[in-house]
Amino acid sequence: MSKDSVERAFDFDVVVIGSGPGGFEAAIKAARSGLSVCMVEKSAIGGVCVNWGCIPTKALLRSAEIFRLGDEAASFGFRIGDSMADVAQAVKRSRKVVLTVSKGVEYSLKQHNVTVKCGEASFADAHTLEISRDGKIGETVTAEYVIIATGGRARTLPGLEFDGKTIISSREALAMQNVPRKMLIIGGGAIGVEMAWYYSAAGTAVTLVELMPRILPSEDEEVGDALKRSLVKEGIEIINEAAVQSAEVSNGRVTAVVRMPDDSERVLDVDCMLVAVGVTGSTEGLALERAGVAVERGFVKTDERCRTDNGNIFAIGDVRGGMLLAHKASAEAGVAVKAILGREPAAVDETRVPRCVYVEPSVAGVGYTEKQAEKNGFGVKIGRAPFAASGKANAYGFREGFVKLVFDAATGVFLGGHVLGRGAVELIGELSLARQLDVTAEQLVETIHAHPTLSESIKEAAENALL
Repeated sequence: MSKDSVERAFDFDVVVIGSGPGGFEAAIKAARSGLSVCMVEKSAIGGVCVNWGCIPTKALLRSAEIFRLGDEAASFGFRIGDSMADVAQAVKRSRKVVLTVSKGVEYSLKQHNVTVKCGEASFADAHTLEISRDGKIGETVTAEYVIIATGGRARTLPGLEFDGKTIISSREALAMQNVPRKMLIIGGGAIGVEMAWYYSAAGTAVTLVELMPRILPSEDEEVGDALKRSLVKEGIEIINEAAVQSAEVSNGRVTAVVRMPDDSERVLDVDCMLVAVGVTGSTEGLALERAGVAVERGFVKTDERCRTDNGNIFAIGDVRGGMLLAHKASAEAGVAVKAILGREPAAVDETRVPRCVYVEPSVAGVGYTEKQAEKNGFGVKIGRAPFAASGKANAYGFREGFVKLVFDAATGVFLGGHVLGRGAVELIGELSLARQLDVTAEQLVETIHAHPTLSESIKEAAENALL
């Protein structure tokens, strides 16, 4: 069908549902390609990531870093005197950051002539969307293609449903104006660990419970173990191979029963409990069945190129499942738009998608862990470099952590990189590029790195692998 006939048959070439990183990127890419684009957003522009996820979390974690630096200032020759964390001010600053970023997203959409409609979208059929406001259908729009980018929502546990005050999700945790005296966090993934670090820095006694043997169970084991030691040293209690069996709310507090690793029970009395056990796709209210779109295990079912069972409907980002990362959603947006334009895009390879956890020392990884590489049939060579040997790390007083690189023993090709240390999240760009280009250990060693920098440790780890 020609573009002219499409314009006569439908209101838009593409409708994007959701304005988070994936939806925003899809709308911009489609508009730049000459397609007419409409975006439907039921909440604030920027989606969960900008308003209640990535951006406010990182703003608060920056405050936590300042809290901790204040405690260490004397060793650098700067005396502050008595100080205390002001969580209300930290939250106020984070909301200001959110507003700035959200306005930037809104401005960019306008500059690219993307039509933005506010309301909740649901399918009337595969090409028609009804847009509701306050529960009433206000208008309908039609498009040849639809991209679902509605993101995800926090999972709940049976008997531990959110009440927004004492049993909370990360959304409420990002807006608390007062520091709880005691907090229980269920889940040792990125969200649970980041919130534990933030609230501990603000003065809360934090206990984190994780069902798996390690926190950050998707990361390299050495990284997870080393981060746990660091967090425990900071005063966070971490209990692995444990689970919350029940919780009772009374008088504004939570009494939780935790099954310990030895099968004994421990009762914890806390001010609030944060449940951070993962995300499921936000598909409620979309009426996907009217468009012939299937849902599996809480996520929209797609092929590797983000196409649903209905060929003109795509899903990207958290609503699709897989790695639940904003930048993966943005990469999938490119795949979906290329497919709409009739090209044959390569699927997103999750072994080339970087992962970051923004505590300090921070965690960053890309590609295979050592065990994953071995499980996939690779013989491996491992290279390590501790930041304790880095001149830059010593000068800045952040000696904790290391770089660990995984190479194919047969070819020397870089398979995965894992970094724990201050500023690790800013080092992952080089390793992501190395993974994307299948760089070898020799090529990393031959690349001149500036001195003194933390990135020198990447070169040193590659050298170590060649010994």
